[in-house]
Amino acid sequence: MKVGRRFAPFALAAVLGGCSVGPDYTPPSSPIPDNYKELKGKALKGWKLATPHDSVDSGYWWTVYKDPLLDSLERQVEISNQTVAAAAAAYEQARTLIREAQASLFPTVTAGYNVVRQYSGKNLAGNSGAALSTNGGTTSSSGGVVTTTYATQGNLTWDLDVWGKIRRQIESNVAGAQVGAADLANARLAAQAQLALAYFELRSAYSLKDLLEKTAVEYKKTLLITRNQYRAGTVNEADVAAAETQVLDTEAAAINLGVTISQLQHAIAMLIGKPPSEVTLNRMFLVGEIPAFPVSLPSRLLERRPDIAAAERQMQQQNALIGVAVAAYYPDISLSASLGYTGLTPLPINPAHEFWTLGASALETVFDGGMRSAQVDSAQAAYWQSVANYRQTVLTAFQQVDDQLAGIRMLNDQLRVQDKAVVEARKAVAVYLNQYRAGVVAFTSVVVAEAARLAAEQAALLTRQNLFLTSVNLIAALGGGWDKSMLPTSREVATGVSMFPQLEPSEEPSR
Repeated sequence: MKVGRRFAPFALAAVLGGCSVGPDYTPPSSPIPDNYKELKGKALKGWKLATPHDSVDSGYWWTVYKDPLLDSLERQVEISNQTVAAAAAAYEQARTLIREAQASLFPTVTAGYNVVRQYSGKNLAGNSGAALSTNGGTTSSSGGVVTTTYATQGNLTWDLDVWGKIRRQIESNVAGAQVGAADLANARLAAQAQLALAYFELRSAYSLKDLLEKTAVEYKKTLLITRNQYRAGTVNEADVAAAETQVLDTEAAAINLGVTISQLQHAIAMLIGKPPSEVTLNRMFLVGEIPAFPVSLPSRLLERRPDIAAAERQMQQQNALIGVAVAAYYPDISLSASLGYTGLTPLPINPAHEFWTLGASALETVFDGGMRSAQVDSAQAAYWQSVANYRQTVLTAFQQVDDQLAGIRMLNDQLRVQDKAVVEARKAVAVYLNQYRAGVVAFTSVVVAEAARLAAEQAALLTRQNLFLTSVNLIAALGGGWDKSMLPTSREVATGVSMFPQLEPSEEPSR
């Protein structure tokens, strides 16, 4: 063991002094516009470019809606959503690959202990009983010699990372773990957005059900007027039938919405990781306006989107693998040492029976038929593929933000017009009802006016729903409250401490 300690400084110096072959990582450029198209010279109520003080606390972006129930549901996503839990487990698995690669930087030490009992031949002297033999064994009663040999040995092997192959693999694994962390953030953001979308759709469905039920009540009043007119002989039976049809159709539509409401509640239960039987959300309506949310500059979007962060980290992961492939052109250098003892007694150890060996080797591939060059080309192609994927992810992000900005602007304009249409439609119904009572117009005019009013109210509600959904999609397209600073550093992903202790198994697996 003393000899091994003498070689340790030399080996360590060889590792630390070695170079890392392959290209060092430099993030490539990507197309970044100066501003979003839909914000250039266009007024967008409540939505503006962010200032340094505009932020959303700890990624809780849904708090801008100031809805306690939504806040309570969203906070359960990270704890109970199984898709997020799977992404968290995948991240933890990626971190273990770092530790596996780091282990290759250190020597491998093995130790063994052997006891061998050997019988050889018969005792030519023919002595009976057991007696000591001249070679240190014992003579058995059958005349043979029994020898017991004790041996212990320790071995050390160390593959020196002179060319940086292992360090490049660690660099790749660290970047891969960061990809996993960004994927986890993206899965969390997607689940949160899906929950918010389902939540506002549920509010809208309840609002539509309420609208249909109130409309059915209004139609029943019209039906009562029609029946009174029929009894007075001023209208025929067809008008009564038409009024009854209106009531029944509206009531049936309201009942049918129960299916949509149930399905949306089931979806919300799934997103928070609970069975549908455990989630019941009472009637609630879609009211108010969408909140304001700061829109960051396009250059900041690259730091706000976890999918962009994942694509960028994947480039470094693939870039490091080029170095791993290039290192195959250089010889593998390794050290070996062993120290042991063999003798006829276990203790005390006789120094005369110790042995040790030291060795160093360098192994170089002389001919491989072009395999190494093919591996380098493959690694470079994988890197350029990751570059293209990164740039496409950036372009898609810009498109998504501009799409949602355009949607909010136009839906706001549309909703203002439709709200006016609802007011006018209600006026028209009141006028036609009064004229119908006076016998000036036919019941058909009332039916048409009431149908137009319901259609206008439904259209306005649908536009309001789409406006809320678009606001959620825009916030998600902007990365929610996520920021690249939330991505774990190289040191954090390489530590053995889990970032998600709730994922630790409750008991050791059976072996």
